[in-house]
Amino acid sequence: MMKTPRDANRQSQRGAALLTAMIIVTLVATLASAMVWRQYRAVQIEAAERARAQASWILQGSLDWARLILREDARADRDALRRGEQAVDHLGEVWAVPLAEARLSTFLAADKSNADEGPEAFLSGSLEDAQSRYNLRHLLGGKVVPPLEQKVLERLTVSAGTPPGTAALIIAKLRRAYAGKSESDAPGDAAATPLQPRNIDQLSWFGLSADAIDRLRPLITLLPIATPVNLNTAPREVIAALFDGMDLASAERLVQARQSKPLTKLEESANFFPNGVVVAADRASVNSAFFIVNGRLRLEERVLDERSLVQRRNLEMLVLDRQRVVPPIETKP
Repeated sequence: MMKTPRDANRQSQRGAALLTAMIIVTLVATLASAMVWRQYRAVQIEAAERARAQASWILQGSLDWARLILREDARADRDALRRGEQAVDHLGEVWAVPLAEARLSTFLAADKSNADEGPEAFLSGSLEDAQSRYNLRHLLGGKVVPPLEQKVLERLTVSAGTPPGTAALIIAKLRRAYAGKSESDAPGDAAATPLQPRNIDQLSWFGLSADAIDRLRPLITLLPIATPVNLNTAPREVIAALFDGMDLASAERLVQARQSKPLTKLEESANFFPNGVVVAADRASVNSAFFIVNGRLRLEERVLDERSLVQRRNLEMLVLDRQRVVPPIETKP
């Protein structure tokens, strides 16, 4: 049977209607998917912001806890001075004991009976003596770098295994950054002046690699003022590099001896140093005023590290610097 023009017109209309319906369904599905994705993204952003706020408050609490520990140690030192005893800082004190990873989920849960349903939060941290390291501030000031300070930094860079010329690079860039601008400087010189770093991590502005900074971190620091090295907390590499005529063996004897009996006054260090080594009070001491607070928070799948610099001024604990530490990216071989 042959199709009439009317039948053909009806089939064409049905095909058009079906195509229109499919297009509408596709558009509705696309719009619905977009709305679901945007809702999911908003939920993820809100969850991340909530986790960031929680982490910030918890790490702030850990910093306050560290400041409280330092304040109690300062009170103990003050009481010792009143009794006529010498106040010293050493690795056998409470502040030097690191905090092992502890679970905080119980404290974060709103209902203690449902503590297991709270977020998995773990906190760990430690306090380090910032004056156990060589202070780069000794390289600044004066028209030229004191020869002894230059040799100290050169010894430390060699001990750390950094590339040759690292000490010269740090000295040149650091003095350039803190030299200040004079009227004789050309306009182009201001753009070439390095930024003033506030901590060791910012030495990367000078062209130091991340590996070189990690190697130097246990040995050097950058504090607001020139400070002596605490012989009760410094590693042997710093002690050996600090004085002319010093060697690692003598520094190791001091490190071993202070574990059982810390130095109570600077003059006692002469018992471990070779003859002829001059120990000046502006280069070495047995107490400290600057400390580094390390805090790590593991909140569910997120890990946040924070490092703060605290200055102890009598019973006042001043936070001079606070920075988030970005963990290194692991690369597959």
